[in-house]
Amino acid sequence: MTRLPVSLQSLIIQCIALLLTALPSPLLLFFLSYQPALWLLALAQGSVAAVLSRVWRQPAWWPPLHFGFFPVILLAQQASIPPGVYLGAFLLLVLFYWSTFRTRVPLYLSDRKARQALTSLLPESRAFRFIDLGSGLGGVPFYLEQRFPQGRFFGTEIAPAPWLISRLRAWFKRSHVVFMRRDYTRINLGEFDVVFAFLSPAAMPDLWQQAQDQMRSGSLFISLSFEVEARPPDQVVSLAEGARHTLYVWRM
Repeated sequence: MTRLPVSLQSLIIQCIALLLTALPSPLLLFFLSYQPALWLLALAQGSVAAVLSRVWRQPAWWPPLHFGFFPVILLAQQASIPPGVYLGAFLLLVLFYWSTFRTRVPLYLSDRKARQALTSLLPESRAFRFIDLGSGLGGVPFYLEQRFPQGRFFGTEIAPAPWLISRLRAWFKRSHVVFMRRDYTRINLGEFDVVFAFLSPAAMPDLWQQAQDQMRSGSLFISLSFEVEARPPDQVVSLAEGARHTLYVWRM
């Protein structure tokens, strides 16, 4: 299938699942005098949408979202939740997932195993500049700053809420990590010795091209979980069972 933005894919999937679920209902009523309960229709629609999401090979977190979409709406209606709660939830999602619909990069947080594995890849005896692309709440640069006093650490995050939280954490920790609220595509990666990314498969081809165009010879490009199809990694660091727990390292 033609690659469409995930948001458009999901809209199409939900509409198809809704049609496939709604169309048999009149037939059941006409031939069997049976009208399925609304919650059964919602679960059926969610199941069909989840299967279609897998068929379309959407990222692993999308099938559960498709499955729960209409059941959650149904539960919310029955609970008589005040409209202000919906508005607050919407604003919160906007603050955390500011441009996910455009970048196709959700909020991922690196775990402790990934941070620990990074320490074996960084220079121990010389100064270096490190940047975390899509730094989230700042966990990676905060962790590394404590172990590499000779390094200068940066993070860039476009979503307002994670960026603000990381800035506040830096202030409370009296950290020297610099957090920028900028799209990484507008940053010159050639200014850094180590570039770390935990983004998504959709973002990797363009990021790899940017890294090739900008990064200096000898610098490191490190990706957590997501490979680059254009070139095999120079080093693979396995953190746990499965590809999603792997560091891929390229020396430029």
